[in-house]
Amino acid sequence: MPRPTPAQLAYGSATVVLSTFAMLLLSQTRSGLGIAVVTVVGLASGLLVAVTVPVARVSRPSRTVRTSGPAAGSGPADSAGARTRAHADSMRG
Repeated sequence: MPRPTPAQLAYGSATVVLSTFAMLLLSQTRSGLGIAVVTVVGLASGLLVAVTVPVARVSRPSRTVRTSGPAAGSGPADSAGARTRAHADSMRG
């Protein structure tokens, strides 16, 4: 499971505090059971908000096609790699 982002933590925590406070004020409950139910509902709503906050994706720069310079695969490193693969293939059989 991936780690939560700071935005997810902030939104989830704010939701827990504010929703629990609002529900306690609106319900005017005085019993321990009522307070426990409101607390559990507040935690569940905070978890739901934290999970559903959209994660910002880092945009990667698009790859552009080079129009000048050597073609891909024609550099010295590429030809050395090709020679190594050809040598390995010839050693197998």
